[in-house]
Amino acid sequence: MTALAIDQGTTSTRALLVDAAGGIPPLLGLPHRQSYPRPGWVEHDPEELIANLRACLDAAGGIADLAAVGLANQGESCLAWDSHTGQALGPVIVWQDDRTRDHIEDLRRAGAEPLVRDRAGLPLDAYFSASKLGWIMREIPQAATLAAQGRLRLGTTDAFFRDRLTGRFETDVTTASRTALMNLATCTWDTELCALFGVPPEALPAIGPTTGALGALACGARAVPLTASIVDQQASLHGHGCRDAGDTKITFGTGAFALSVSGPTLHRTEDGPLPTVAWQKAGEAPVYALDGGVYAASAAVNWARGLGLFADFAEIDDFTAPPAIGRGLVFVPALAGLACPHWDRRARGAWMGLSLDTGPRDMMQAVLEGVAFRTAQVIAAIARHQPVGAPIPIDGGMTANRYFCQFLADTLGRELIVSDAPELTAVGAATLAAEAAGQQIAANATGRRITPRAQPPGFGQAFDAACAMVRGFGAGGTGEGAS
Repeated sequence: MTALAIDQGTTSTRALLVDAAGGIPPLLGLPHRQSYPRPGWVEHDPEELIANLRACLDAAGGIADLAAVGLANQGESCLAWDSHTGQALGPVIVWQDDRTRDHIEDLRRAGAEPLVRDRAGLPLDAYFSASKLGWIMREIPQAATLAAQGRLRLGTTDAFFRDRLTGRFETDVTTASRTALMNLATCTWDTELCALFGVPPEALPAIGPTTGALGALACGARAVPLTASIVDQQASLHGHGCRDAGDTKITFGTGAFALSVSGPTLHRTEDGPLPTVAWQKAGEAPVYALDGGVYAASAAVNWARGLGLFADFAEIDDFTAPPAIGRGLVFVPALAGLACPHWDRRARGAWMGLSLDTGPRDMMQAVLEGVAFRTAQVIAAIARHQPVGAPIPIDGGMTANRYFCQFLADTLGRELIVSDAPELTAVGAATLAAEAAGQQIAANATGRRITPRAQPPGFGQAFDAACAMVRGFGAGGTGEGAS
């Protein structure tokens, strides 16, 4: 049998076929446009995303033994649409978008954060869907009109896709757990949270399990069952083979995301890592995880390339100079703010320690080190709540960089496995889909092991101090954004 995995990500939609032996031949990959209409705003065209999904499904129409489809989605990205026509009321507001930053600060000053932490397990942050959906209700007049007519639909991108492609207005529990509107303990929409953000709960999709009979998708002339729908990072966690409490993975894409399986235990945290749902198989209780992210990982590297600091990735694969931080040069990759464990959207990226003899290679070495140090902060925050297993598997574009991987291992003080599989999100979505269809896909997790080397003391403390300096910087250097 073959399962089709569709990874609808931040920059592209990719379809891969995963066979019973664990082979992962790519089928189709389609990029989509990124729109930045105002500072801090990030948008996608929902019709372009739907067209790319349909193209992926059509490309799989000729696969004779196609038994199931698994869909992975961006997570917090969301939109509104008309239940009668299926047409979106505006663009997709992408997870990176922070247009609601000021509204979030108003809610924080009003004392709303304890309620959100208690019910959703999340901090007040523009990253999550709730404030974005509330913005739609305040700023798009048609939303209120359709709500009064009972025609408004609000949701994350997966709910939009599933509504348009299967005719069922549903989301899965992993995606709902990223909205800040779902009660983590009950896995249902929380009416008080909905009221806080101004989101009508009757306009939200039904929350269901990650796997099961989720509807049918048209693959060419055939109907193929959708049997898994999940957030991309949770799909990657499953694709890495993480199943037991403490099993942890890190994915380096646009951002860097670490997830660590908690099992049946829901950890309540106040200092950084976020409790979330890893997955919920049909008929079973949810499996929880702890999550921590870095907003800019590959995004920071690509940004630096755009500045002309390097032209080819081979140029930054190795450095003969000692670590930049040991020479007093630090880069904090807070280009979209600081996520876990700081949760400060007003922080801004910065190089510190520049001098007249600092060159582009020095600056790029500091960029790579900065992403590694931020990742180490995330893992340390998770380890304060549960043991983190070793070795830690890592994947994503930045793991092709040898200097980065070794520096990351050194900074973490843990052995890493650089995955050989290029599409762990697809593997996770496909294995979940196949299992729900009564089939099994072989797990072939392999990779290159990296052993940590001793690092001089003080590097981590120096980076922590640099992070403290940039907190609240976007508020005019007043520290207003710091907590």
